Amino acid sequence: MSPISPDSSRIHEALREPLSDLGLDLEAVELTPAGKRRVLRIAVDKDGGVTLDDIAEATRAVSQELDGGDLMGEQAYTLEVTSRGVDRPLTEPRHWRRNHDRLVRTSLADGSQVTGRITDSDDLGVTLDLSGTPRRLEYAEIGSAQVQIEFNRKDG
Repeated sequence: MSPISPDSSRIHEALREPLSDLGLDLEAVELTPAGKRRVLRIAVDKDGGVTLDDIAEATRAVSQELDGGDLMGEQAYTLEVTSRGVDRPLTEPRHWRRNHDRLVRTSLADGSQVTGRITDSDDLGVTLDLSGTPRRLEYAEIGSAQVQIEFNRKDG
């Protein structure tokens, strides 16, 4: 999702609490033009992942909040509420925690890259298993990171 625009920043602030009340984290808000309409995409997540019921509850809460205020103005829009998705970068400690035991490719601030499995994470950093060797990385050392999709993982 793209960076937060001034409109989406207001929406983000208005939706954070109602979604939090449902046990959901508001991960992203994207407001994009689509012809004469706009598309408002809201991404949510929680520990253990979101279910279809969570998405339905979030959609109702978001709709209620948007209908009760002037956040979207008079122009028509389409609302999409979705989960964060596996292709989203890991940017917060909770993202690392929620992807425990997943394989990640990490670009480090020094320009190097490492690929390893998340074995531990906390508020300061993450430990990756790099082919049997643990490596602790502080979040400040990490430039970017993304989960790698494994189609034929052999649990060992």
